[in-house]
Amino acid sequence: MKKLYHELNSYDKILKNGEEMRLDKFLKVSRLIKRRTVANEVSDTGRISVNGNPAKAAKQLKEGDIIEIEYANRTVKVKVLKVPTGNVSVQEAPSLYEVLDM
Repeated sequence: MKKLYHELNSYDKILKNGEEMRLDKFLKVSRLIKRRTVANEVSDTGRISVNGNPAKAAKQLKEGDIIEIEYANRTVKVKVLKVPTGNVSVQEAPSLYEVLDM
């Protein structure tokens, strides 16, 4: 039990520093994809890549990563500018990424 608490505490520190966040959570927080479950499904089908490599939902993102999302009718490529520590407001969401290609 003590080991599990230590691991969870270490994970919280990573998020508090704003260094890394799971791909599915980032997609939801940044509002690139509306729901986290949808982000999980899309990444599991291989329609999301990070830095040119197919990525699963648990992929840890950091600033500077390039995310490419294949929607039904278009592909969007964004660069991660900032990794938040938690949820952000609707107004702040677009400041988390820069659209490179649509």
